[in-house]
Amino acid sequence: MTIFDELQQAIRAEEPVALATVVDGANVGAKLLVRPDEDPGGTLGDPDLDRVVARDVLGELAAGTSGVRHYGEHGEARERSVSVFVETFAAPPQLLVFGAVDFTGALVRLGKVLGYRTTVCDAREVFATKARFPFADEVVVDWPHRLLERVGADLGPRDAVCVLTHDPKFDVPAVIAALETDVGYLGAMGSRRTTEDRNRRLRGEGVTDQQLERLMAPIGLDLGARTPEETAVSILAEIIAARTDKPAPSLKDADGSIH
Repeated sequence: MTIFDELQQAIRAEEPVALATVVDGANVGAKLLVRPDEDPGGTLGDPDLDRVVARDVLGELAAGTSGVRHYGEHGEARERSVSVFVETFAAPPQLLVFGAVDFTGALVRLGKVLGYRTTVCDAREVFATKARFPFADEVVVDWPHRLLERVGADLGPRDAVCVLTHDPKFDVPAVIAALETDVGYLGAMGSRRTTEDRNRRLRGEGVTDQQLERLMAPIGLDLGARTPEETAVSILAEIIAARTDKPAPSLKDADGSIH
């Protein structure tokens, strides 16, 4: 099987994979195929360069970015004798939405537009149905924290968890479980009073103030959103701002009414 066969196979299976190609310097056109937890395929012409590039490419895969990197002939840093183009084919980022509520449908629909693989999870079988959320890639009937125990290790900086329930027995375990992952965005819906009560309960379960800094609550940017669709826009805009590290007026940092 050639490198291109392996690349095509990984892309079709929606598995993260990257192709590094020398575009300037020695061995122009040489390629290295990099996949997490597997030995690289091919070579860029030097074993030390292969090792350094493979390490860097894994970082590009985690971030879902592509670009040109420069090295010495043997992978030396701060040299530019070899230029390597890294093209990543990362799996779609995940959007996990906990709570089969009215806002969930709008958030899932807009999340799909932005390219997320969307999952709706709720322990209430009567509410968590594919009929109610046809745009979701997956609808899971289970407790949120149990789903996170199964998939949490796969969550990274490109992924998002949104807790839309208002029931402490759902959202407190969900937030605690999400804080144990490397998910890039964690938000929870609720009024300021609900947020204060949730934070108190979380602290009572051992969550530190430093950990609470990761929790965006009340969820979303301060756009004055009222409808489910407007709220979904404010949530996804906050997710984008968190991913791109751009300052934005979050409800968490504001005072007064959230509407």
